[in-house]
Amino acid sequence: MPEEVLFKSESTQTRGEIASYLRSVAEKLEQEGSITLKAGSESVTMDPPTQPTFEVKAEREGPANGPGELSIEFELEWDENSETGEEETGNLEIE
Repeated sequence: MPEEVLFKSESTQTRGEIASYLRSVAEKLEQEGSITLKAGSESVTMDPPTQPTFEVKAEREGPANGPGELSIEFELEWDENSETGEEETGNLEIE
């Protein structure tokens, strides 16, 4: 299935600034409200269902024998015509 990017923003931020963005998303999820993403003249509003699929990935990209790029990715995913996500791999713990 082809992927269509509806919105993308990438910038260097402090850990505190990133935490503030994540708190804003968390508040919208708790309130079951829509989430609007804006950067410059671009924006998109999405309305996650009550039970979306929550995916967390820790990755290392780069050569096997040298330094690479590390990332932590958080993703909410759902079918456009569904109220729930699909996959479950166990309980997530973040320490």
